[in-house]
Amino acid sequence: MDHRVHQLQNHPLTIPGKPIQRKKAVGPTFQSYLDHAAGTLKVSKHAQKRMDERNIQISASTWNQIQEKVKEAKTKGVTDSIVILNQAALVVSAKNNTVITAMDRTEAGHQIFTNVNGAIILNDS
Repeated sequence: MDHRVHQLQNHPLTIPGKPIQRKKAVGPTFQSYLDHAAGTLKVSKHAQKRMDERNIQISASTWNQIQEKVKEAKTKGVTDSIVILNQAALVVSAKNNTVITAMDRTEAGHQIFTNVNGAIILNDS
């Protein structure tokens, strides 16, 4: 029995000398879905519980600002950030696009934040 690997002369899926033509995608590309998902900020169960307990309400426009700033911070190498708003402070994993915990501003004023390598300060209304 011959166990050597033999090279095929003509590959059956291509025609020699003719370039492969690829069809253009119709509609949104997979990359656009990835880009959209990468910009979407998730809220952990723990953070949601804290926000509910402390009655922290964040408007849609402020969430959009936070998402944009977290995305920008991520491009600068930030992996974990504290986001300080007028009425709240959020610890956000830029690496995972996830809000890890939340607290109101008065509570945040008496805390020490560790394992954070970036800060985002937003004046929200």
